Amino acid sequence: MKASLFRRPALLSSLLALAMLALAGCHATNPIVQARPVALNSSPSAASELRVADAALQSGNIPMAVSIYERELTAHPNSLPALQGLADAMYMSGDNARARQLYARAQQESHDARGPGIGLARIALRERRFDDAIALYQPLVDANPNDSLAWEGLGTAYDMKGAHDKAQQIYRTALKANPTDMALASNLGLSLILAGQPREGANVLLDIASSPNAPVQARQNLALAYGMLGNEDAAARILSMDLPKASVADNLRYYQQIRSTIGSAADAKSPLAPLAKKAADRSAPAASVVR
Repeated sequence: MKASLFRRPALLSSLLALAMLALAGCHATNPIVQARPVALNSSPSAASELRVADAALQSGNIPMAVSIYERELTAHPNSLPALQGLADAMYMSGDNARARQLYARAQQESHDARGPGIGLARIALRERRFDDAIALYQPLVDANPNDSLAWEGLGTAYDMKGAHDKAQQIYRTALKANPTDMALASNLGLSLILAGQPREGANVLLDIASSPNAPVQARQNLALAYGMLGNEDAAARILSMDLPKASVADNLRYYQQIRSTIGSAADAKSPLAPLAKKAADRSAPAASVVR
């Protein structure tokens, strides 16, 4: 369950990552499902069907996944894997109401299952109900202090609420238990940038952005930090690794707009979060921003 959903728009993707729920949301429709054990009472054919549905969802073929999950639920109405899978598919398709209903049903089937809680928290984030998201993520963290996905969601909720100090405390705590989690480190770097500390954010992001396995978002966040510091050459080089020239130019223009609004980002006193909201208001809504 490491992958994020959906793809952020190329334009302003880094800044929007914590300003919009899409992050977070978000990505080349990388699904949020993870390998799930099939219930012990499932037949071999049901297990095979669920594997096909999971693979379809992971590849972005939502209609096919929905068709299989619905067929399995017709045959096995209490199937937790099918409920979870269909809920994930509904979330990825943007149907929050049905996803919420299915996650709630899955939670009733197994109060110990982690997936439904993560799903309900993501919906709260997408709907900008940040206090609700925090209330949903916190028990998941309390139950499993090594759950990097829950920690990331909790930190994202605080960041999107504007409580960057609290978010950074959460990311740092999570990184102590998961020191190699690049998504957590990327979020920490972005949080520092949004809090008006682009140099500190760049220092965090430099440690991971050069890794061959670094998420694209880490590089785009680093480019954002350089853009806020006025180093457009460095920002352009980094953006060019993943974006076409037109999108690179769009990002650079937006960095200039932000700098002209708040002055030199290196000396800025006020946080960048209000600008993230402004960016969200002028952009097409994305799906979600957390993994």
